[in-house]
Amino acid sequence: MKNRATYVILMSLCVIGFWLFDNFYTPATYSRPNTAESELLDFDFLPSSSSGEVVEHAHYSLSYSEPHEQAEWVAYQLKESHLTYDDRKRPYFIEDPKVKSKSADWRNYRGSGYDRGHLVPAGDRRFSESAYNETFYTSNISPQDRDFNAGIWNRLEQKVRQWCKKYGDLIVITGGVLENDLPEIGEEDVDVPKAFYKIVLKDKWDRNEVIAFLIPAKESEKPLSQFVVTIDKLEEVTGIDFFEKQSKTWQNKVESKVDISGFKF
Repeated sequence: MKNRATYVILMSLCVIGFWLFDNFYTPATYSRPNTAESELLDFDFLPSSSSGEVVEHAHYSLSYSEPHEQAEWVAYQLKESHLTYDDRKRPYFIEDPKVKSKSADWRNYRGSGYDRGHLVPAGDRRFSESAYNETFYTSNISPQDRDFNAGIWNRLEQKVRQWCKKYGDLIVITGGVLENDLPEIGEEDVDVPKAFYKIVLKDKWDRNEVIAFLIPAKESEKPLSQFVVTIDKLEEVTGIDFFEKQSKTWQNKVESKVDISGFKF
């Protein structure tokens, strides 16, 4: 009888321990990379920020929207040298220490039915441990339908990596379309975008070859090329001026047209 009581007490303590770990444990902030490893995107190619809170990590930048509890955009450079197949241990998702208001806790996603969808793909940052870990800040995730995340969105991410191997360095800007009255999940009311966008710019001296996508947040077997839009269209639906620091001449030339001739599907 005594052994049975001890067993019940131990099991109860284990259950309580697991519950406390699952609900309250937050790992320490990821260690900072060496300064020499930092690869920030050229400031001239950062989009406008509706919140005014632009966060710079060593390997990507973002603009955090507190009302939506996620980034309105992330921007980064993708180099061919980044495309490794190094095996990395998947870390915990943790709050972004550089977001002043604190990025949403990962627990908001639990039981929601939505994936914690990366904006900067972890697969684009396998070349170093710190770069890989940075993609697991919760400022870099957005609620995504599971089939969408594993389907057409994943196909687009893979296509971008193929383009990088084929054409060289790229600039990538991506995010969910954040608007009013979106569905919400979790105690912090994380908004669920109904569509996601991605801009890919060839990082060459003239920087005139660019392609933009706007994709409803549900799985589709349609070709990626059917979701290509103008940057002007993306600016209309997001309210973001994606290349605000470029000349009006450049913007008028690049942002108003769809030209997929420089990107092989």
